[in-house]
Amino acid sequence: MTTLKWAFLTACLALATTLAPARADDAAKTGFRDLVYKDPDGKEVKYILFVPLDYKGDKPYPLVLFLHGAGETFDGKNGGKQGKVGIGPAVAKEEKTFPAFVLMPQAQKRGWQADGEDAQRALDMLKSVQKDYKIDDNRLYLTGLSMGGYGTWSLAAKYPDKWAAIIPVCGGGNVKDAAKIKDIPCWCFHGDADKAVAVDKSRDMIAALKEAGGKPKYDEYPGVGHNSWDKAYATKELYEWLFMQQKK
Repeated sequence: MTTLKWAFLTACLALATTLAPARADDAAKTGFRDLVYKDPDGKEVKYILFVPLDYKGDKPYPLVLFLHGAGETFDGKNGGKQGKVGIGPAVAKEEKTFPAFVLMPQAQKRGWQADGEDAQRALDMLKSVQKDYKIDDNRLYLTGLSMGGYGTWSLAAKYPDKWAAIIPVCGGGNVKDAAKIKDIPCWCFHGDADKAVAVDKSRDMIAALKEAGGKPKYDEYPGVGHNSWDKAYATKELYEWLFMQQKK
């Protein structure tokens, strides 16, 4: 073997040895991860992914897609804020044992309506996570608060076969969509003193689902304002119920 060929092979071996541990280490990282999604046009958008601490890639895990409220919309400097309100703090309290992935995208514009750019990007992020990790496709859950509550109802109606369960919090939907989503297990939350999103928004959706033949769960908090998400995501029974749901 010539000296040139030997040098080339040695260099390739050194490069492979250098890169392999980095990939392995990256795949093994768990907990709250700050990641970047690059869309087909090359635009980079940051998001947060919680990876269960006991994840080893040897079995599929459920995943929760969380849609934040209007206050956490990206404004050029508040990247990562979506992890500090809603489900993020609840997961952090149970970080050692929380049994599911949690995907927390951040809207670049206000709105999570299903046909909008941010909602579609969130679904693309979901596809990316499903590709990179071992995710149980029959246990994909959707939740959101306020603006994200509206997005939850909207994405559920647009893709009713995708979700094993939904948790809309202090949001509203289109009652005409009730027949489309009546079979999706649903647990809805709202405070009756909400001044930002009227409690009737949730009441009307729950009534429409029941009229369509659905059996949604609904918790309404007396005297609680718009931040009903604090109580909702702190409900221990919520997660026990949630992770029992799976697509049939």
